[in-house]
Amino acid sequence: MHRLRSRLAVAALGWAALGAAPSPWWPLDPQNTLVVETTKGRIVIEMRPDFAPQSVARVKSLSREGVYDGLLFHRVIDHFVDQTGNPNNHDGGVSNHPNLPPEFFTMLAPKQIDAIATHGIDGITGFVGPTPFAAGAPQPDGKYRAWGIYCACVVGMGRQADPGTGNSEIFFMRDSARRLDHEYTVWGRVVQGLDVVRAIAVGVPPAHPDKMLHVRVMADMPPANQPHIDVIDTQSDQFKQTVAETRAKLGADFSVCDVPIAIRTK
Repeated sequence: MHRLRSRLAVAALGWAALGAAPSPWWPLDPQNTLVVETTKGRIVIEMRPDFAPQSVARVKSLSREGVYDGLLFHRVIDHFVDQTGNPNNHDGGVSNHPNLPPEFFTMLAPKQIDAIATHGIDGITGFVGPTPFAAGAPQPDGKYRAWGIYCACVVGMGRQADPGTGNSEIFFMRDSARRLDHEYTVWGRVVQGLDVVRAIAVGVPPAHPDKMLHVRVMADMPPANQPHIDVIDTQSDQFKQTVAETRAKLGADFSVCDVPIAIRTK
């Protein structure tokens, strides 16, 4: 991811030399993009190893092992969450891998933060890539102790009562649920397919459950089958203008979850 940013920085220097403005669009990193084909359509997720390296590594491993292929969405609550990823297709199932430690928090240096949406005496909210986060006041070293925010589109790692029981279960947010913040590991965000997430059959369990047909890391897919998507660069002036316009429109009701993440297909 950092190498990709470096390449784009070089490209930006080239645009500047030509007198052109840098592109506000960000190509997905194939190594950190998950493509989920479901019975309702395709979901594309930008994974964030900078927030949850062990969880992202686990999701990649299970995808490459084929563990997720064919699994049901076994618990789906409208306006809340789609749960899947348990090999026995109900709560409590785990893979053959050991449980994961919680990755509820991460340390962010100011240079790692793409855009700040709110800034108060008690902390900030903003974006790293398309993934929203909140953080307390800066630490003595200038870094922020941050956690992913559970807005619509965010994807998390399921667990049992013990925080250290993440394993294979994953969930997709249909709508915002901030009560999950710093209680469940955030490992990415849906950048395409929220309509699919919200179309998954509801129920605990659903009477006629939908399923994940195939789950692939984008880098492992033939080029012709890969999604051709650019995401708005959250470092760009265009995105920062979107944040400002959304804040002005909503006033005191503004939340980082209200900021749209634009994409374009190629």
